[in-house]
Amino acid sequence: MSLWLSGIGVSRGIAIARVQKLHGTDLDAPEYSLAPDEVEAEVARFALAIQRARTQLQAVKAQIPGGTPGDITAFIDTHLLMVEDRSISEATMQTIREQRINAEAALRRARDALMAVFEQMDDPYLRTRRDDVQHVCGRVLGILLKSERQLPERNELADPLVVIADDITPADIILLAQQQVAALVTEFGGPLSHTAILARSLGIPAIVGLRDARRLLTDGEWVIVDGEAGHVLAAPEESAKAFYRDKQAQQAAYRTELIKLKNEPALSRDGVACRLLANIEMAGDAAMAAEYGAEGVGLYRTEFLFMNRAGLPTEDEQYEAYSAIVSAVQGPITIRTLDLGADKQVDSGRSQGPTPNNPALGLRAIRLCLKEPELFRTQVRALLRAARHGQVKIMLPMISSLHEYRQATALIDAAREELLTEGAALGEAVEIGAMIEVPAAAIAAPMLARSAQFFSIGTNDLIQYTLAIDRVDDEVNYLYDPLHPAVLRLIAMTIEAGAKAGIPVAMCGEMAGDPRFTRLLLGLGLTEFSMHPSSVLEVKRIIRESRVQDLRRRAKRLLACTDPVEMQTLIDGL
Repeated sequence: MSLWLSGIGVSRGIAIARVQKLHGTDLDAPEYSLAPDEVEAEVARFALAIQRARTQLQAVKAQIPGGTPGDITAFIDTHLLMVEDRSISEATMQTIREQRINAEAALRRARDALMAVFEQMDDPYLRTRRDDVQHVCGRVLGILLKSERQLPERNELADPLVVIADDITPADIILLAQQQVAALVTEFGGPLSHTAILARSLGIPAIVGLRDARRLLTDGEWVIVDGEAGHVLAAPEESAKAFYRDKQAQQAAYRTELIKLKNEPALSRDGVACRLLANIEMAGDAAMAAEYGAEGVGLYRTEFLFMNRAGLPTEDEQYEAYSAIVSAVQGPITIRTLDLGADKQVDSGRSQGPTPNNPALGLRAIRLCLKEPELFRTQVRALLRAARHGQVKIMLPMISSLHEYRQATALIDAAREELLTEGAALGEAVEIGAMIEVPAAAIAAPMLARSAQFFSIGTNDLIQYTLAIDRVDDEVNYLYDPLHPAVLRLIAMTIEAGAKAGIPVAMCGEMAGDPRFTRLLLGLGLTEFSMHPSSVLEVKRIIRESRVQDLRRRAKRLLACTDPVEMQTLIDGL
């Protein structure tokens, strides 16, 4: 008898294969006291475990094929850095010595303390970095407990398998990708989890958040995984297999056709030209963006330079990093200034104070930069210097008022004057724009547009703040709705304000790369989309098949609609 299971589809594609379950990652760590003369031997045992973890990760990194996107390699680099992080290694050793407890228990305490820091972060993407802490500490714990996680031994000719697990580390995903994995299904995680990001980058169908998957599925049984719908069909009948094999063939043919669009313009049937850009994390991702035909970069986050380190990066260090990414990108690049909250990673650069209860509404992003102008000044100087290597735009996150925007641009102007006085080489005509991600900014967009040189709509936070829900909170994330009338009206208001002021308006949130929303966004007047590189061609296809003027008439009716049922009908008809 067949069984339907539903989770969150995070990487599209269909897999038809047998199940392989992996054992859990949450290892039990016993706690016991040490005699005084046992302490240093325990510290040495922990140091050896750290060394072994480092060696294991280096071995995984060495197996990554050349040409692999930079965001994949970055996961392993992040874990290597974290193995060395004093918050883990030194804190654990200190606890062993001061409290005279075993290494497993001391490491567990260090892990819990560090994960609590990430839990406090306001940015949903950065908050999921707690998974890095969990994975790295889990690896070291496995070594200490002699319970190291072993993937099944398989060769490249083996039949593909659907891997079912509670969670999967980035290192395991990279190794599984080389062992003919057909799909990944995890009990935990969300759209921004490691599994989701890596599966999308590697083109592996994946479903996350499918609770009890390991209990309900059996090793060796056949399943069908639909990574777009988020469904798993266990013990499918032959008719179901035949249906999905046909769907697989259609998808393969579709991908082949998409590739042909790489060098075609993003031009609608009625002649409206759009610009398709990529969101990237590392310099190595620039090649991936170009491969999919992106015309530039619409969002480059700078937070990673500030994370997993004891001190702040210097101006020269930032300059080198920004120069590398600017030089690697073909076309314009929009760089977002620091978007961290009140967290440990930037403690050395800000005033000391209590940890806020609700950092999402607290001192974060541009607010932090204005409160700590030296932190902002150093980054801006590095950005202005790096701008001479390409077409750089500077984007200010979480702007909520014209006053904030003017404060920030005044600091940028002052930094530019300093550099010119010093005779430094700078980029010319660096545009400064505002990220529209809080309702106040969208409502005040007509005022902001008089000063800003461009807008970029960050839909992830805009939806979160508008609807007052935390989308990574399992208890309320069902309320996260990009099609909520309030969200659509704020997006439309921002686009309209930009058009009236004659400044470009882009969108860099997840909505921009979701093909389900492309026609709606075209109807609302958006012509500049920034997304994960792998989404560029599909969005381009939809644009090329659309008549924008028709969509705009329908979107106008949609925004004027007050009946939810009629509104949904209009959305479905776009």
